[in-house]
Amino acid sequence: MKAVVLEQPGSPGGLRFQEVETPRPGPREALVKVAAAGVCYHDVAVMRGRLRRGVKERLILGHEIAGVVEKVGAEVRDFIPGERVASILTNCCGICERCVAGREHRCLQGDGIGHGVDGGYAERVVARAVRDLAQPQPGDTAVVTGAGGGVGIHGVGILKARGARVFAVTTSPAKEAALLEAGADHVIVSPDLDFHWEVLALTEDAGADVVLDSLGSRAFDAAFQSLGQYGRLVFIGEMGDGQVSLNPAELLFKDARLMGMTGANKADLIEALTMIDTGAVRPVVTAFPLADAAHVHQLLLDRAVTGRAVLVP
Repeated sequence: MKAVVLEQPGSPGGLRFQEVETPRPGPREALVKVAAAGVCYHDVAVMRGRLRRGVKERLILGHEIAGVVEKVGAEVRDFIPGERVASILTNCCGICERCVAGREHRCLQGDGIGHGVDGGYAERVVARAVRDLAQPQPGDTAVVTGAGGGVGIHGVGILKARGARVFAVTTSPAKEAALLEAGADHVIVSPDLDFHWEVLALTEDAGADVVLDSLGSRAFDAAFQSLGQYGRLVFIGEMGDGQVSLNPAELLFKDARLMGMTGANKADLIEALTMIDTGAVRPVVTAFPLADAAHVHQLLLDRAVTGRAVLVP
């Protein structure tokens, strides 16, 4: 089968489109014919060599996989050939205490798809077949940083569908129209990420109830300053290399909560698919041929993609 293999971390040039052996499903695995694989900044970080711990040699990237079951192992009962499926980011066991508790993405026995085991930048992939921290309420004011990216723009849509007033923060004026179409009530174009003044002005100094930060340390100061009383700041990405500084007194006086989230569990995935199916959220996706993986990674480095780029075999 054809696949994109990370031969040499460091630059998009290290991604090579080549022929590899088709994987065989084990007893509790399914062989999935890949229809599309999303390209996210985790893939870019692994490609650049910034994420190294637990990364497989000659890795096939891609943990955002949609496809059709082609074969199943002898012990698989929940899936049949021809069924359409999508993956979470972890090849989970389904039986450990975290899986049983609905935290499959943090499986104690799991491997990161497109990290510790091969992922979806391929024609086929094998996978084991086995909430929401921000808690937005209708009427809440929410801020999304990195709103033009794949996670950010869909975060805008989900928050809007939950009844929030949404401010989308982007460094690119070219993405403003797409963010308004995705549901943003107001787009803040802030190349220097000093956006909290505008959030405070728009809320008459009350600040935001929720900040969804996909940029991490690069946007932390403004994200935290944007929080209102009892605000919730949820980190869902880290695009910088720096540390953050926080005076604990400021956290106390805001009665704020800071939280981190690395991925979605099975229930989150089902809910997201339902929101798309009912039209509550409109996917913002641009498809590219699988062979163009290196080019797509460069586009992400150049911040030239609005929404999520996907690779199609």
